[in-house]
Amino acid sequence: METAARTFRRRSFLFPVLLLVTAVAAFELGDRLLSYVQEEFGQEARGRLESWQNLHQVAKNAPRQRQLALVNSFFNRARFVTDMEHWGEEDYWATPVELLTTNGGDCEDFSIAKYLTLKSMGVPDEELRIVYVKALELNQAHMVLAWYPEPDADPLILDNLINEIRPASQRNDLEPVYSFNGEGLWLNRSGGRQKRIGEAGKLEHWQDVNKRLIEALR
Repeated sequence: METAARTFRRRSFLFPVLLLVTAVAAFELGDRLLSYVQEEFGQEARGRLESWQNLHQVAKNAPRQRQLALVNSFFNRARFVTDMEHWGEEDYWATPVELLTTNGGDCEDFSIAKYLTLKSMGVPDEELRIVYVKALELNQAHMVLAWYPEPDADPLILDNLINEIRPASQRNDLEPVYSFNGEGLWLNRSGGRQKRIGEAGKLEHWQDVNKRLIEALR
């Protein structure tokens, strides 16, 4: 049986979503999308999207760390669900609209939603990295969002596993493997060193997310 999440994924490309591919001032959810979501998924689903839009209005001019806290706590309300259970695939990276409408996603979905939302608030891309890590206590792959106030700073980590935002130096449970943003792809090496190894376009799933965002704007 097709789940509600898969139904939304199949149809959502038809609707204008929002301007998130680049950092822009406009942040608007289309009326057609909101009406569709309410009709197919109920008022609560529409309410989550409207709350997301309101979050942008409230936080866009807030101090940076306040923006981080608001965005992190907002998305962490969604339930964690595996890709196979939710989307019927081993590894599917959802857009923020898909995450909020279906009220579920995994660590990649949380990290992508936080990254794109903060970008829409004006946080420069060079300050943000989506980081693929190994969660040592869970002994499994995981993904988080890192914010760098300066290029060589100890970044703050936004994680769906915990609501508290801590510096990376205090997250001994996470072992970084690689990181990326809209500008590049970096490999983590011993001693905390990072080596740029190319463009984020090398990541197939990241290409797919951006393609779906672009298609939604047409």
